[in-house]
Amino acid sequence: MTLQTLHNEDHGQPGMPETILVVDDEPVIRALCEKVLGEYRILHAGNCAEALQIYQKEHCDLILTDVMMPGGSGIDLLSQVKTLDPNAVVIIMTGFSQKDIVLSALREGADDFINKPINLLQLKTAVGKSLARKRLKEEVASLKRLDGFKSKFLSLISHKLRTPITAISLFLQNVENGVCDLGDEVFRKNIKLVNNEVEYLGRLVSDLLSFSQVMEGPEGLNLELCDLNGILTEIVNEEQRKEGVETEFLASPLPLLHLDRGKITFAFRQIIENAYKFTGETGRVSITLCSAGDTVQVVVTDTGIGIPRQELSKVFEKFYQTDPDNAGQVRGFGLGLFYAREFVRQHGGSINIDSEPRRGSTVTVTLPLK
Repeated sequence: MTLQTLHNEDHGQPGMPETILVVDDEPVIRALCEKVLGEYRILHAGNCAEALQIYQKEHCDLILTDVMMPGGSGIDLLSQVKTLDPNAVVIIMTGFSQKDIVLSALREGADDFINKPINLLQLKTAVGKSLARKRLKEEVASLKRLDGFKSKFLSLISHKLRTPITAISLFLQNVENGVCDLGDEVFRKNIKLVNNEVEYLGRLVSDLLSFSQVMEGPEGLNLELCDLNGILTEIVNEEQRKEGVETEFLASPLPLLHLDRGKITFAFRQIIENAYKFTGETGRVSITLCSAGDTVQVVVTDTGIGIPRQELSKVFEKFYQTDPDNAGQVRGFGLGLFYAREFVRQHGGSINIDSEPRRGSTVTVTLPLK
């Protein structure tokens, strides 16, 4: 699995040039920096306030800022940016060599300094070195997160497998030791319970294989023309439904959409599977497909246990699972919705969930028609 897909970081797209925000009240200086740093994507700002607005809206790999500007200094900008993101990379351009300015910038976490008038070679070198350090730090941090992810995933798998294996093992030991009467009603009930545990193990293994394919899959999208009605129909027909759960599927005439069939199928399968899983032995699951302007919406509603409002923001986190009974035996690994949201976002769409305890949940997926 790639680090970028795993951690869903808000970095620039692979293969795209890194972005530098140049902040200076003199347009000539900004134009000079853009010319020298032609291999990068350059954003312009004439003052501190404008720079902050751009920084909060756009992904910036590095900020190159003057010190003396009307409406706020480069040190002020440095301080505010570092508050928003301690890992932000900021280079200070200054025509002043006062010790107090340098010390102030260092205290606020400046990454480098460039003297004015600007030496073009020094500018290119300083930017290149700062971005190289940034990439190295991000790679180290990603490796640490990946290592933590693997450790937690292995721990979770061990926990999920331990309980059913223990139950099956104890039952077989009792049979071997002659403790059970093969004709006894209790024995027959235990056989049914053990069979349920075996089925549960089978589903866990199936889930593991499914997530393994997702983790090792390609980073980008393999787009093809797809019938979204057909994809949803296939998922609903494959789902292992409970006898007491009613299903309603409302299709809608739509043009073929450019989708990555594997990823979008995985996303909707996780959403629909959750609807059935948390509905209980009786209830209703509804899947509605409709177009809304230049988008298409898929709404999956269930009458299940629901999710407390304070936990809604957590449902898309890795390993998060709704466990109202605190039994610790909820099926799955808490990764389905995490990857579902990632894949929907890759398609330029969004996914939202609304829920209340004991009143069910509604998941809305919005995708662009074009």
